[in-house]
Amino acid sequence: MDEGKVTVFCRRLCIMIMALIAPELIITWAASQFLSARDTAKDFNDAFGMQLHQARSDHPDIGESAATLLGEIPSSDGRNSPHPSAPHVAGREFKDWTATHGFFTWMGGFMLYFDDKSRATLRPDELLRFVREESVDVPVIMEADIADRSKGDALSKGIAILQLAWFVVQLVARYVQNLPITLLEIDTLAVAALTCITYGFWWKKPKDVGRPHAIYWKATASRPRKLAYDKINSMFSRQDCSHYFTSCVYPILTLMGAATFNSPRAVRSRRVPSVGGYDEDGAGRHRTTTLLIGCCSGVVFGAIHCLGWNDVFQGNTEQLLWRVASLEIVLTPVGIMMLSYFIWGNDSDGEVSASVFLVIGALIYIVARVTLIVLLLMSLRSLPPGVYDTVAWT
Repeated sequence: MDEGKVTVFCRRLCIMIMALIAPELIITWAASQFLSARDTAKDFNDAFGMQLHQARSDHPDIGESAATLLGEIPSSDGRNSPHPSAPHVAGREFKDWTATHGFFTWMGGFMLYFDDKSRATLRPDELLRFVREESVDVPVIMEADIADRSKGDALSKGIAILQLAWFVVQLVARYVQNLPITLLEIDTLAVAALTCITYGFWWKKPKDVGRPHAIYWKATASRPRKLAYDKINSMFSRQDCSHYFTSCVYPILTLMGAATFNSPRAVRSRRVPSVGGYDEDGAGRHRTTTLLIGCCSGVVFGAIHCLGWNDVFQGNTEQLLWRVASLEIVLTPVGIMMLSYFIWGNDSDGEVSASVFLVIGALIYIVARVTLIVLLLMSLRSLPPGVYDTVAWT
């Protein structure tokens, strides 16, 4: 995961631009990551946490250290069982996982080492399978250790939310005192509202994974097979014009929770896809939830822009474009949601068709969003005098 600073900066800049153009896609992405992180923590706790508690309950008259010593005595061959025996888990001092552990794993927090060389980033399902097969040890990492790596605590996130809340209070005060509100402020209000929702889903998410936790392959285990993040998606191997179309479309599909794609750059860097970090199978199970969250966020985003319906524009054409674009942002998510429910409800094999319509709807949405951005920038040419008046709090 040794990438240059320029590469990391450009990737984050692209995500930031996407957040400004279509923040509801970021919310859908955040919801998919949150649900995947929660499911991952539950899977690990169900697989190892219950066995640890069972090992200790079998010896109620002894302390934790003694139970651990007993846990180091092999009682059965874990390779003949779908789960490692409780003693092995107890000996590893497994701690209950939280959503932070789930986020950390999906962000590429665990790197597999084979023969003292980095092999590939592990997906949670691969890590779980290897632990069950006793090819690797159970990773023991505390939530506080993950938080210490990320350097993004609740204080910094809380301050950001307070700043957004203060901005909303000022806009409400300007409206109450009949002070003009610019289109830029309306757009900022819409982005701030959706940013708060994104912060809610990512509250337990670490800031970044610069150095993943090392997972060492046991010498007694057979050589690891092909891993998920080793394979480049076949769609990147095409040499025709569709390759350029794919490069533009796949981030939208990934943000919408349709699928994740391993790009050549991600495979070479041994990291998760830039806009991935969630379980596409889990996204399929939660697609109704993520679709509802994303579409409702889009409706709210468009509804806030409708607050500028009667704003002062330079001409009737600009006012008409603002109204049409705002309505498109409100109605397009509703159309996407209804169409997706119809396809998924009547055709079990309709995922491909649904993905095509989702991309078309997303492109229409982006055109409307770009129109709003251009109009709000054009509105800065001539602002009403009252824009520079401050709110009288007393």
